[in-house]
Amino acid sequence: MKTSLILTAIGADKPGLVELLSTTLAEHRANWQQSSMSRLAGQFAGILIASVDNDKVESLLKALDGLSTQGLTVSVVTESGSIDEPKGQSLTLELIGHDKPGIVRDISRALASRKVSVEELATEVVSGSMSAELLFKAKASLIVPQGVDLDDLQDSLEAIASDLMVDITLD
Repeated sequence: MKTSLILTAIGADKPGLVELLSTTLAEHRANWQQSSMSRLAGQFAGILIASVDNDKVESLLKALDGLSTQGLTVSVVTESGSIDEPKGQSLTLELIGHDKPGIVRDISRALASRKVSVEELATEVVSGSMSAELLFKAKASLIVPQGVDLDDLQDSLEAIASDLMVDITLD
């Protein structure tokens, strides 16, 4: 039998961190299945799913914990049973506007109140092309459950966009 592990890893960015993590997994015959990794503010941050034989779980967990001596902190959660994937319509939300606190909070609140799942979220702050003003950009992949009124969702997001003075598109 195999155990699925969900790992999060963070450390000061430097060459070789992915190799360090992948070597540790390979040494314990763990299978790297899915991941998302980024460099943010000088830090390496990643999340991944790996599967490993049940009899190798404990030794792998010890080895992953030992990576902290090399600058990589790894947290592990054991996947418990089957996870129901959200069902519904896939939509993409894109946002751009002047950077200010609270944008993600307000948008995520509107989505959560309608049980909309955020499958993926990417954000960045960039310099405006015509000015030196900072612009906040976001792109999110969403799963909207059946029964959610898409017009109501659109109206809610447009009201927030108006309050925050940002542009939001929902496709």
